[in-house]
Amino acid sequence: MHITDILKQNKPSFSFEFFPPKTSEGASALFNTIKQLESYRPSFVSVTYHAGNSAKDLTHDLVIKIKNSTSLDPIPHLICAGQTVEQISGIVERYAKSGVSNILALAGDPSKNLPEDPGNQKRFKWAAELVTFIKAFNETGQHPDPKGFGIGIAGFPEGHPRTPNRLLEMDYLKAKADAGADYICTQLFFDNRDFYDFCERCEIAGIHIPIIAGLMPVTSLSSLNRMAELAGGSRFPAPLLKAINRCKGDAEAIERVGIQYATQQCHDLLNNDVSGIHFYTLNRSLATREIYANLGFKPVQE
Repeated sequence: MHITDILKQNKPSFSFEFFPPKTSEGASALFNTIKQLESYRPSFVSVTYHAGNSAKDLTHDLVIKIKNSTSLDPIPHLICAGQTVEQISGIVERYAKSGVSNILALAGDPSKNLPEDPGNQKRFKWAAELVTFIKAFNETGQHPDPKGFGIGIAGFPEGHPRTPNRLLEMDYLKAKADAGADYICTQLFFDNRDFYDFCERCEIAGIHIPIIAGLMPVTSLSSLNRMAELAGGSRFPAPLLKAINRCKGDAEAIERVGIQYATQQCHDLLNNDVSGIHFYTLNRSLATREIYANLGFKPVQE
């Protein structure tokens, strides 16, 4: 289903993000997670992407498997970094032929493992260029849905780590929105005031598409450190850090603190009419299921 229809039917939307596992054990664990979360009937799920032929195929294969073997609506990430326009065109055509309805268009971080760019092949540098390309593809009529692909873009409530100029950051976001994006999904954040400020700055900039809040509960000290690496510039509010420190390294206590903190974020977002909440699951279901329970939501019984 096109994302505009999804967001009209689901207000607020709830969604999950997965990443393609590289081993058979990881794949088995992921589909156990998917099976556990499928009964919560998320509005959609997204699948991350990294440049490189093997990772590209892993993403595509996971997206198609989710689409064909579950009731979930998968949205693949697609990035500019490490890809030629020809490669991106091939990926978009494959997704269209497979009936995938939506794409999240990202600039992406260049991988250190990629071969050196010979410089003689056309590439996109900015996510806005990728949005424009997908929008133009939609107009060719090659997608089975007359609307073509729904297009998502990323937003950064705490600021983009590579764009310290916050005014310029909003110019870049406006360019992506104006190129034809249908919604924004934000990077994770821990202080809802950052999210509300981001939404207000979008209004000021003339960006009027739905904004979905991205959340990732802290479940361990290692996950805290991983978040700091994955989302450069993330702010961990003092109240959260104090609560974690009071656990004195107790793993179960830290997980409870993280789940409770994320639950409070969700309550506040829902009370302020957020368009949607997107959970970064790290391919695990427990924290997300606990948050759902705390919010009063139950899985749907078949």
